[in-house]
Amino acid sequence: MPSELILLVDDEPSITQLARMYLEREGYRVHEAGDGESALEAVAQHKPALLVLDVMLPRLDGFDVCRRLRSAGDQVPIIMLTARDEDIDKILGLELGADDYLTKPFNPRELTARVKAILRRSEPKKTTDTSPLHRGDLMVDPVSREVRLAERTLDLRAQEFDLLFTLAEQPGRVFTREQLLQIAWGFDYYGQTRTVDVHIAHLRKKLEGGSVKIETVTGVGYKFVV
Repeated sequence: MPSELILLVDDEPSITQLARMYLEREGYRVHEAGDGESALEAVAQHKPALLVLDVMLPRLDGFDVCRRLRSAGDQVPIIMLTARDEDIDKILGLELGADDYLTKPFNPRELTARVKAILRRSEPKKTTDTSPLHRGDLMVDPVSREVRLAERTLDLRAQEFDLLFTLAEQPGRVFTREQLLQIAWGFDYYGQTRTVDVHIAHLRKKLEGGSVKIETVTGVGYKFVV
């Protein structure tokens, strides 16, 4: 059974109580915070494995909490909760460094499934071939999860690494967004494929100056090109 600590950040007791019940049923430990500043203090003090972070918070909103954590170099996984089912909120959260998002009201079973999926992909990926991939001036090591481009090491978050590894394993193959969600992350995002576009944009910035590229295949998806 898992024993990781999950930090729930929401000012609605009914939300945190329900989420706590389902997460604890799965074996997770849970700590709660009711505002943004308390959330930052709790992260520093308790070092949670994952944050469930509401956007609308008193004192400091969820976007600012996410921005401050990422600016400080803290890569703790974050699932953002938004009361509005609008792309702008979801994309902004992902751009700031969130790993996933859920729209309120949400199914607590879906929340626990996403928590499991994110924590699972933060672990070393099991693969039958543990040899590093060499593509042009790019090296991707599935064991150490290290990525080097020429002489520099790239700082990739867990989902960015899995996405790059999936594409680099089969250069030239065109992957649809749905395939990348399923293969790279092993989780059904219920058609919310915009998350792939955001992470591809992040990867492209980090691969700038190298000999490899991730190309868009209009109307289909993406492919890795050396």
